[in-house]
This record gives sequence, structure tokens and C-alpha cells, in this order.
Amino acid sequence: MKLGFFTACLPQRPLAEIASWAAGAGYEALEVAAWPALGDRPFTATHVDVAGFTAGDADRVGKLFGEHGLTLSSLAYYDNNLHPDPAERAAVNAHVLACIDAAALLGCPTVGTFVGRDPGKTVAENLREAEAVFAPIVAHAGERGVKVVIENCVMEGWHPDGYPGNLAYSPELWEWMFSLGLYLNFDPSHLVWMGIDPVAALRPYVDRIAHAQAKDIETFPERRNRYGYPGRAVSREDPWDVGWWRYRVPGLGEVDWRRVVDALYEGGFDGVLSVEHEDPVWGGSEPRIRTGLEVAYRTLRPLLVA
Repeated sequence: MKLGFFTACLPQRPLAEIASWAAGAGYEALEVAAWPALGDRPFTATHVDVAGFTAGDADRVGKLFGEHGLTLSSLAYYDNNLHPDPAERAAVNAHVLACIDAAALLGCPTVGTFVGRDPGKTVAENLREAEAVFAPIVAHAGERGVKVVIENCVMEGWHPDGYPGNLAYSPELWEWMFSLGLYLNFDPSHLVWMGIDPVAALRPYVDRIAHAQAKDIETFPERRNRYGYPGRAVSREDPWDVGWWRYRVPGLGEVDWRRVVDALYEGGFDGVLSVEHEDPVWGGSEPRIRTGLEVAYRTLRPLLVA
């Protein structure tokens, strides 16, 4: 198992600078953000621009990673593949296909995205639509030798009432995804606030985990007593402010990383564990973000077999 991090936490830095810093900090891999360059949406970045990506582009990126001894673990484009606007949905689906083509040129094993959700339809209706949407995506990925991985992030901020906006948040939905030929990008932090034991959840499915993320979480049960699991309802100006939990870097939250890493090893996982830094305490500036990545490294590196 290799330790990496997700480049979206440093959206203003070019990939070459991130790769150099990552190698110097001891990291072995990068999960590379590949959103379209459309502005400054939160939690996104364009460190590989897959629009019109060529073999020459792939050679340049490959050389960069080779110079620093890094593995490119995944191209990441986490967006709503079931967007209610047909034009927006088509654009998202097309960009996923472009990411798959770029990954194939790069020799990158996975492309990460979300199932998403149309909030105006029931879960059952969304699942039926997703089966049609993902069939050509999975087929294209198979032809190119790439696996499509779905992160189990709840994406509650996408739903007007704070309910799950990405239909991949539980083992029940993972089994449905697997039946379509999709794989899991496992992130334990989301399971904690959903009331699911991350280790119990992952054990039966390690063979379908093609990539894993390391993000921690801190909960405040006394606030949950006021808001309930869906979070703030009456006054929620920020759709992501649930009011009773927040993300942390590994080691500063409640995830038992010894148990998680041990379960991954026991199940035969030998891929990349990628730190996803969304910690508000160690955010806000690049020096603080880098410190957060260093805390995560010191927490996780001793748990991985050298």
C-alpha cells in the first residue's frame, strides 16, 4: 500500500510544484484533480486538463511523476452524473469519459467520480436512471483498461434539505454500484457521521475497493441532539454547514486508522491510500494546508508496510 494525497487541496499550485513538494514530504502517490477549468468552485481544481489531452501531454505528466518517484493513483472528477438539468448532466458524463481517455494515455488505473442524484426524484427513480447513465461509461472504461471508482461521500450540500445527494453512501448502495461494474473509492469519514462502522462496512467489499481515501471527522453529539443527523434545517446559509460535525486530517478525528488500515491489508488491498484534506482547522492558507498534510503523513505512514 502506498500513501498519497488528493491535489484538490492546493488548487492554485501547478502540478509540478505539488509533485515536488509531495515527494519531499515523503508521499509516494498523487490523486490528481481533473475538473474542467470553469472557475473557483470549492473543493475542485484542474491539475490535469483532460480536454484535448494528447499522448504528448501524457508523456510530460509521466516524466514529471517519474522524476519524483511518484505514482499517479487516480484522475479525480467528482461531480453529479445525475444532474437534473439535461445539458449539465450530459456535460458531466462527457467529462468523465474524457477523464477515462486521459487516464488510459497516462497508464492511470482509476477515474473517480460520483453517482450523484436528481433531488426532485426518488432514490428508486434515480437508481434506474443511473443504470442507463453508467452503462456506456463503464463499457468505455473497460475498453480502455480503466476502473471507474465512486466515492461514498454523502454530498448532503447538493440536496436542498441536506439529505444524501450522492447515492453511494451505504453498503446497500455499494452492492448496487458493483452490479453495474463500478468500484469503490473508500472514505471512512462519511460513514462515521452516518452511524456506520467503517471497518465493519469495508470488510466484505475490499476486493471492490480500487482506491481509498484518508479523511477524518470530528463529531459533536451535543449539537446532534439539537439538529438530528441531517443537520441544520431552519438556518443553513452554507449548504455544507451541517452544524454538528466537521472533517479533520487523519489523526485529529475519530476514525480508528489502525483498524481501517489493518482491514484493508487483511482483505488484500495493495493500492493507494490518498489523504483528502478538507480540514477547516488546518485550511485557509497554503502553509496551514501543507502542515495538515504533514500531520496526516505522520499519522498514517507508521501504519503502512514499508
